[in-house]
Amino acid sequence: MQIIIWTISPIGTKSNQMAKKERIQILSANIQGALHRTKNMPCQDCYASKVNKNKLVAIVSDGAGSAKYGKIGARIICDTLCDLLIRSDFKNIRQNVTEAINVARQKLILHRRNKSKSADGIMDFSATVIGVFCIKNKGVFFHIGDGAGLAFYQGQSDDFVISEPANGAFSCETFFYTMSDWQDNLRFTFFENANRIMLMTDGVTDFVFADDFYKIRQKFLFPIINYLEQEPDKTAAQKALCNTLNDSRAQRINADDKTLVWVKMP
Repeated sequence: MQIIIWTISPIGTKSNQMAKKERIQILSANIQGALHRTKNMPCQDCYASKVNKNKLVAIVSDGAGSAKYGKIGARIICDTLCDLLIRSDFKNIRQNVTEAINVARQKLILHRRNKSKSADGIMDFSATVIGVFCIKNKGVFFHIGDGAGLAFYQGQSDDFVISEPANGAFSCETFFYTMSDWQDNLRFTFFENANRIMLMTDGVTDFVFADDFYKIRQKFLFPIINYLEQEPDKTAAQKALCNTLNDSRAQRINADDKTLVWVKMP
């Protein structure tokens, strides 16, 4: 089990009160699924984030359970996108995301575990991608495969933008950035003025969204959001989020790994 919490304040000489008001806060929970636990397999979800003043990059990736090195593929895409996109601007974000994913693919081609040193060999590292790039009041989700992104206004339960999961012809089939046609499955969803953002792997989406992904399950999501908003002790908030995702009832409903990233924008 791994849980990490970050609270990041902007660099500058403003007063503590102003810095507290304008800081970007990130809370992340990463839980091994019951299925992997019983099989003595590691959690194959990964996530990463970076903040530079009023710019945010956050990435979540689910390594394919059927892939030999899915965890490695998930870690490389998270780290690579964060490292490269934090230097991006909104005008060129589509191109920059595409180029960054290509860099991650090249890393997999050259990876020591890819014995063929070819693009065919990177399917052993298959993983999905759901990420967000924000600067000031503008944001965009970029997405390959399942998992989901959610951007909304605080207290406005019917005012939100969703980056939905995308699957193939079968419910258990999804898309990965390691596929040869990955660019055909790369989707962008733009939004403005959202002050709360969530990224999640498919182990969490069943609890957050209704079946049609046009509605959110308010009875599950909003108590979590309200608690995170009001709890001053971030260690307690971290523990509560962990316990919610790792609850035995939640594990029975969905035994997959579960990763949830919550962002509070200024």
